[in-house]
Amino acid sequence: MYIATRLQYDDRMRRFLSSLLALSAAAVALAVAAPALAAGHAADDGACPALLNYTFNRLQTGQPESLCQFRGKVLLIVNTASYCGYTHQYEGLETLYRRYKSQGLVVVGFPSNDFGEQEPGSNQEIAEFCRLTYGVQFPMFEKTSVSSLKSNPLYATLLARTGQTPQWNFHKYLVDRNGNRVESFRSKIEPNDDALITVLEKLLSEKAALPAG
Repeated sequence: MYIATRLQYDDRMRRFLSSLLALSAAAVALAVAAPALAAGHAADDGACPALLNYTFNRLQTGQPESLCQFRGKVLLIVNTASYCGYTHQYEGLETLYRRYKSQGLVVVGFPSNDFGEQEPGSNQEIAEFCRLTYGVQFPMFEKTSVSSLKSNPLYATLLARTGQTPQWNFHKYLVDRNGNRVESFRSKIEPNDDALITVLEKLLSEKAALPAG
């Protein structure tokens, strides 16, 4: 009986510590993202959702582009990799993009080498791989870390909003047209999964709020 009680205690402690770590990570993410969020509101008085008020270099050109260009769209934000068991999802993501683009969907890709050296190439190599292998046309940005909160404030904000950070490549975040509601889907959820499609179509059916002023 002592052994059984001890095992139950250890299991409760592990779950408690796991929850505590998740809360701590979310708190850190919120602290990192807060200045940018505040600046976003002040910068354009609500014209651009704070969640989109970040600038990254485009994968193909290296030129800086603001995510504010996607205001009023439903975004599917995905961290990608070229040599992963989930790399085939590029095909599904591109199919999803072409199917729903006219309704307001934008798939946004962020290549990352955070998980198991599965994206070792240069930005140019990644761009060529995506174009030649999967015919990717959806917007992609330069290789980045999605687990380092300071190097990618967008992902710090997504963590703060959802309490979930990517545990592997092809983690997905669905963001509504106003940059308010964010839904998180783990890597194993395929782009054509019914659970994802249901949320996506609901968000597409909703109208974007008009800018203030």
